[in-house]
Amino acid sequence: MIYAILKTLHLLSIIVWIGGMVFSHFFLRPAVAQLEAPARLRLMHDVLGRFFQAVLVASLLTLVSGVWMLGRVAKQVVQSGGQFEMPLAWSVMAALGIAMVAIFMHIRFALHKRLARAVAASDWAAGGVALAQIRTWVSVNLGLGVIVVIVALMRWPA
Repeated sequence: MIYAILKTLHLLSIIVWIGGMVFSHFFLRPAVAQLEAPARLRLMHDVLGRFFQAVLVASLLTLVSGVWMLGRVAKQVVQSGGQFEMPLAWSVMAALGIAMVAIFMHIRFALHKRLARAVAASDWAAGGVALAQIRTWVSVNLGLGVIVVIVALMRWPA
């Protein structure tokens, strides 16, 4: 029962994270591109701030639930007399997941703070630079997230 609950939390967290990146990158960003810099940067700062709070929770839930599920499977294998060897697909998912969390932490605690400082100072040029850096790293994380989903669904590499 606890495994099913944690797996559900794991998947829902990933859906929120990847879905939010898709929404912001492909729908929100093009729509706000028509706004003047002050309005665009204020809006993106506010929207991303809210989204990043949700992703902070989602990323930590994903890590904790993933580690717990791995440990649970390993424990069951060892208790039944076997030797646990993590499947390659799980290793790929874990490595990419850790990389995604690290990238997100950089986005949230470095780049978003730069954007916040620029917006507070009405420094629209610096805000544009910060927002472009956020967009670049969100694109990288989105690509990694899609790879994780493909690996999970196809169980590749086997």
